[in-house]
Amino acid sequence: MDYEVKKSDAEWRAELSPEKYAVLRGAATERAWTGELLDEGRSGIYTCGACNAELFKSGTKFDSGCGWPSFYESVRPEAVELIEDRSLGVVRTEVRCANCGSHLGHVFDDGFGTPTGDRYCMNSVSLNFTPGE
Repeated sequence: MDYEVKKSDAEWRAELSPEKYAVLRGAATERAWTGELLDEGRSGIYTCGACNAELFKSGTKFDSGCGWPSFYESVRPEAVELIEDRSLGVVRTEVRCANCGSHLGHVFDDGFGTPTGDRYCMNSVSLNFTPGE
């Protein structure tokens, strides 16, 4: 995909902390139950930790019990890019920021009780949070 935000690997490394770089640019996963946004309950917007593109509204966040912040839909379908991921020997759907291509997490169809049935399981470190409406 052709992303609006294009930076070299050196530029990303200079801008992001080692932990953010590992997740956002290297598709690593932070440990469950450790992310600072897991229990965030205020109203606001969640944006990409690399480029600040809007990704999720707080009203779509729910407690899935999985150990990572979960949302049932993105702010707009075109805000995220969904890619087949076979990296662990199973088929999953990776979620990337459609603005810069950064790895955010994965989406699963086990968001039972949500309006969409989806669970966007995101790494806290891949997101920024701005309180507000």
